[in-house]
Amino acid sequence: MRIIMKDTTEILKKLRHLMQTHCQQSVLAAYIVPSDDEHQSEYISKHDERRAYVTGFDGSAGTALITEDKALLWTDGRYYQQALQQLDSNWELMKDGLPTTPSLAKWLATNLPKGSKVGVDPKLFSYRLWKPIEKELVGADCSLVPVEDNLVDIVWGEEQPKQTSNQMITLDNTFAGSTVSDKWANVKQQMTEKKVQALVVSALDEIAWFLNLRGSDIDYNPVFFSYLIITHKELMFFLDASKLPKDFNQHQTSNGVLISLHKYTSVGEELSRLAENSDEGKIWISPASSYYLNALIPKKKRHQEITPIAVAKAIKNNIEIEGFVNCHIRDGVALCQYFAWLEQMVANKQHVDEISGADKLEEFRSKKEHFMGLSFPTISSSGPNASVIHYHPAEATNRPINDKEIYLCDSGAQYKDGTTDVTRTLHFGEPTDFQMETYTRVLKGQLGLGATIFPNKVKGQVLDTLARKALWDVGLDYGHGTGHGVGHFLNVHEGPMGVGTRLMPDDPGLQENMFISNEPGFYHDGEFGIRIEDIVQIVPATNAKHDFNGRGALTFRTVTLCPKQTKLIKKELLLAEEIKLLNDYHRLVWETLAPLLRAEGDTRTLLWLERETQAI
Repeated sequence: MRIIMKDTTEILKKLRHLMQTHCQQSVLAAYIVPSDDEHQSEYISKHDERRAYVTGFDGSAGTALITEDKALLWTDGRYYQQALQQLDSNWELMKDGLPTTPSLAKWLATNLPKGSKVGVDPKLFSYRLWKPIEKELVGADCSLVPVEDNLVDIVWGEEQPKQTSNQMITLDNTFAGSTVSDKWANVKQQMTEKKVQALVVSALDEIAWFLNLRGSDIDYNPVFFSYLIITHKELMFFLDASKLPKDFNQHQTSNGVLISLHKYTSVGEELSRLAENSDEGKIWISPASSYYLNALIPKKKRHQEITPIAVAKAIKNNIEIEGFVNCHIRDGVALCQYFAWLEQMVANKQHVDEISGADKLEEFRSKKEHFMGLSFPTISSSGPNASVIHYHPAEATNRPINDKEIYLCDSGAQYKDGTTDVTRTLHFGEPTDFQMETYTRVLKGQLGLGATIFPNKVKGQVLDTLARKALWDVGLDYGHGTGHGVGHFLNVHEGPMGVGTRLMPDDPGLQENMFISNEPGFYHDGEFGIRIEDIVQIVPATNAKHDFNGRGALTFRTVTLCPKQTKLIKKELLLAEEIKLLNDYHRLVWETLAPLLRAEGDTRTLLWLERETQAI
């Protein structure tokens, strides 16, 4: 069923008029509308949803291109179905990742006349994305030009939501585990090694982690709009100072630092000044930061590399590890309470739909210690909706949860001591043979990846095939990555590492005490979807005899605690070692959660948990 969410005809007409008249340097033959904000965030505020405004497609990933007579949207396999449902007839979907789909740069170089200029807001495009498109266009006698007046903002006008600037909070060292002073010392050491005098930080989660502060400027992400420039002598903090927490001065004292405050909009001016006066060394900036910021630093003074904060943030300290373990225990109790409640409601023919189910799960979580909110909108999806990989329930698509269809629930929470993300797939009636086979093959991949032993600092991409093999054996696959990093009371998707088919250019290799997801899946378009997701900690492998010749052997320890439905398993497809892995996991879930449920007097959930963790 095709659901047209929005007529974009007038928006495109106004944009095309501006492309002809607004840009002083020349007429634009094409205009790119990225998904990013100024900080290249994956999830963005309502103010920054320019691509969604222009296209009607509101998935988290995609790039729009508008020419005189075409409107194209590139998005990846997670969103093919959603985009087809949401795009109106003005738009053509370009299925990114398929061999037959040209890249945006290749399409431009092939289809534009020589001499054409392509415009984009330089603050919304990373340097890393800018350069290959620029190179491709130059090769076709075209050019990529910065357009600092955002054309979408002009069209959007007064209807564009205001930029959020919500009150921030401090994160006590009992949760953070490391002071700002200690983090600064580590960064300065690496700056000295690289012979740089300053480090520019634009990624919002890196700033929040480094300064032990949290915010709420972007829904579900505890971050705040700001920039940070770190020198050997100064921490320059660019933000709307009115949102600083009331205990900010005390926070600085307890963290052993003094932070200088600057206007959010002055970062470009200050960076330019710093670059002009930089006699002592280069300025460090990530190529994942905006082209605008990178271009302010002369090439000879620019040190381009992933920031040291990105890697330090990904490797959790002992306090952060303890928090991750503890919050996943509490989260596991809430999940079990929800699934036990839901099963009873369905069995008793009481109405529950995708939205009311998601609300009930949030209610269970909200009662747990240190709960701060959800980590992303709950993917509560029944039947065909579950085949839409990043589906979110809405009134227009809301379906009842019943005993005739598969139910997929991907959800997570923010706690002061950690962030959770877990997916379970259930059937409350009689699943089909194909549903059981595909579920079992997904489970085989998940168990196999979770138990694998691998060399220290191996790139995550190397492991991806392990999760897909059981599906590949019968010609099946899934259109998303297998694993992403998870922040500590931060963004649920965290780089720079990950496990997937695509190379992650900044992946430093998988290292001890990183936390990532393990989430293979399978999606039968228009019918059902399956995903099984745990969060795993990278730990030393104690049973690797040769230790990769001293390189170090690592494996995964699962911290998510929630049963994986055994009703959906075709046991004959599992190997003996896979059965043992599943039974051992369920024993751990039972032994960890049962005492907590007894203490709460929750007999219903305790009985459900006992059944769901029985050995197969």
